[in-house]
Amino acid sequence: MTNFVLVAGAWLGSWAWSNVLPDLRAAGHGVHPLTLSGLADRQGVKAGQQTHIDDIVGHVERLDLRDVVLVGHSYSGIPVGQAAGRIGDRLARMVLVDASVPVDGGSFVSSWPEGRAQVEAAIAANDGFWPPLTAADCAGQGLTDEEAARLVAGATPHPGATLTEPAVLPTPLDGLPATYVKCLLDGDEPSPEVAELLKGERWELVTMDTGHWPMFSRPRELARVLLDAAGEGR
Repeated sequence: MTNFVLVAGAWLGSWAWSNVLPDLRAAGHGVHPLTLSGLADRQGVKAGQQTHIDDIVGHVERLDLRDVVLVGHSYSGIPVGQAAGRIGDRLARMVLVDASVPVDGGSFVSSWPEGRAQVEAAIAANDGFWPPLTAADCAGQGLTDEEAARLVAGATPHPGATLTEPAVLPTPLDGLPATYVKCLLDGDEPSPEVAELLKGERWELVTMDTGHWPMFSRPRELARVLLDAAGEGR
């Protein structure tokens, strides 16, 4: 039995995976959607990037999970990529869904040069938090009005320190088994960092013809991608 540990991106919590979970459970797997510190129902908990890594590693170790598929969406690729190197042989695979990847010594904002100044200014102007996304951010991402409204309504401010603190990689990412899911409405090509990792033998690329939040726009298709990554259908 695979244990899926699912971590949503910036502003979101475990609730974001609710439409993906039924198909994973129906296939007989363990399902563990996480809310990271400082977000959703865990607002008010002080958090930096290391806190988020500890959230993931702590959950895996506390429940003594094995055959773990760590799923990181968007921002959460950064803590997931670091957590993957800390859980050792518990890890079966990473799945990074339209995600950022950690670069040793780099931060989330440093991997996004065209948006860095804007994000840092927004954090400074909002008491150390990145303000939640808006309906305008959902445009062109394959979401219905209802899906976009649900996404925006559930989003909460994101702890800014998690976006600006540097990553520390315990294990090189190219040595870990990984599936990268590129959502094509959010851009045709992976980032240069991801493209380099995909040259390695242990990384594979899967594309989805949808936008940046496939757990809302294509939840059953995303569930199938996750099941395939775990080894079903191979």
